Amino acid sequence: MADPYAPPGWDDNPSNWSERLPIVALACAGFGIAMYLALYQWHMFANVWEPFFGKGSEVILSSSISRLLPIPDAALGAFGYLLDAVTGVIGGRQRWRTMPWVVLTFGLAVGPLGLVSVVLVILQPVLFDAWCTLCLASAVISLVMIGPAMDEFLASLQYLTRQHAQRRSLWRAFWGMGHGSGGIERAQEPPARGA
Repeated sequence: MADPYAPPGWDDNPSNWSERLPIVALACAGFGIAMYLALYQWHMFANVWEPFFGKGSEVILSSSISRLLPIPDAALGAFGYLLDAVTGVIGGRQRWRTMPWVVLTFGLAVGPLGLVSVVLVILQPVLFDAWCTLCLASAVISLVMIGPAMDEFLASLQYLTRQHAQRRSLWRAFWGMGHGSGGIERAQEPPARGA
């Protein structure tokens, strides 16, 4: 039986907790890794854990790329993961429609973080001839989060598109004040109980 809170045309609801909690758990793991690496970059630790690539992590974490901004790149990653976790837990199972601003923020936090991770992984061997185990783990976490987060992102975009096509206020819909934000929007009403 299809979820009655699923977006029109969808069999599953991308805002269900069963869809979001794994992403939040991954974001928390990513936050832990990124914070550990940031603390190393802030010289809180003399060494960084590296089981496979010798001094590779030290080379990568002290590279010119990691110091392009005023704060370490790992600290930015930690902030991104924290934003993923917080925006992942806000709202209920209808948030694709009742809180598009949160869902879109969530998607925009998850997607670019994953793309940045891919670029940073590519730069490791190309520019520095080194690898960083925890950086690779963080990149894998970022990439795994993208697919499930983009489902919910797409559901919210479709909702906003439908609101716009019906000449309803896109601004109000974006902030969860759109037509039907208090009820269930679906392609058709589910059968009555007992029918």
